[in-house]
Amino acid sequence: MTDVSRTTLWHTFSVRDADAMTAWLAAVGFTEHATYRDDQDARIVVHAEWAWPGGGGIMFGSDRPDAAIAGTGPAAAYLVTPDPDAVFAAAVAAGATVVRPMEDHDYGGRGGSVLDPEGNHWSFGDYQPA
Repeated sequence: MTDVSRTTLWHTFSVRDADAMTAWLAAVGFTEHATYRDDQDARIVVHAEWAWPGGGGIMFGSDRPDAAIAGTGPAAAYLVTPDPDAVFAAAVAAGATVVRPMEDHDYGGRGGSVLDPEGNHWSFGDYQPA
C-alpha cells in the first residue's frame, strides 16, 4: 500500500463504470489505497482513494444521485512521471484514446494526452512545474 499520509491534493470525480475505471487506473500505474463499495450492490463504489506512486492521488465514486459529488465528468488531470512514454503506452494499451501524441515541448519536458474510458482527459509528462 502506498503511503498517502502526506498527500494534500486529491483530484476528485465521479464515474459511470467504477470497475472499468479501477482496471484502467491499475493498468496505468495507480495503486488502490481504499475502495468502499455499496453493501447492496458491489458494482457501486461509494468512495475510492487511489494513489500515484510518485505522490498525489485521486478520489472517485460511482456517479449516483445520492453521492457527495456527481456529474463531474469529464475531468482533466496532469500527471508528472519520470517515464511519461511508459505511462502513456500503458494507458493506450488499457483502452485510452489518444488526444495528443507524446512529444517534446518547447517549454521543456515531454508529454502527451489521452481520454480514459470515461472521457476524462489525462496528460502525462515529465515537466515538473517549479
